[in-house]
Amino acid sequence: MRPSGRAIDALRPVSIQTGFARHAEGSALIRMGGTEVLCAASVESRVPPFLRGKGQGWVTAEYGMLPRATHSRGPREAAKGKQGGRTHEIQRLIARALRAGIDLRALGEISITVDCDVLNADGGTRCAAITGAWVALRLALEKLVRTNVIPALPVTAQVAAVSCGLTQAGAVLDLDYAEDSNAAADANFVLTETGGIIEIQGTAEQAPFSQEQFNELMRLAQAGTARLFEIQRDAVAQAVAA
Repeated sequence: MRPSGRAIDALRPVSIQTGFARHAEGSALIRMGGTEVLCAASVESRVPPFLRGKGQGWVTAEYGMLPRATHSRGPREAAKGKQGGRTHEIQRLIARALRAGIDLRALGEISITVDCDVLNADGGTRCAAITGAWVALRLALEKLVRTNVIPALPVTAQVAAVSCGLTQAGAVLDLDYAEDSNAAADANFVLTETGGIIEIQGTAEQAPFSQEQFNELMRLAQAGTARLFEIQRDAVAQAVAA
């Protein structure tokens, strides 16, 4: 039995509230169980120096956790004067995931930054950030089309992410903190709605895991992201209709 009482293939309760950051071109507050991440997409009519004059846009991301998003207070990275390695790694992952679903040339010389701020952490923050960030990005792009800044949506893929792991209950979907901190192995899967793989991060915390166990984790991730894709589409549809 899982600590939460969930079935091995059950996601935590998931919701996506759009428009939470009222000044952003697109925003989404995603809740996955006790994990809550605010994702806000900001549009700028310029690109980084290495892209100037090349006729293509850029999508990037920044990630951070509020000091009391976890069980004990963590110092603000701004107060320390530098970002930690974990923060760098996660925000680069989010940015890669988002760019994999966008035609940057069709975007034109426009930059979009998606800020992902963890309000409450209970496991799976990077996966929740990617899933919410895609909604925020999509809504920002919808606004650019609606205001005739770009002629059509440059979206090539829908992107979501979910964690899976090997625990005492076996292979399970969407680990919370209690499971993640004691898992024998855990993996983050970033997938597209057509079954494409953007990135898989997997680690054995104890003994190596087998190909068969990995296949089971992959099966769970595909089923979990299928549900997340539905939730993303519903959130975007409701926001656009409003």
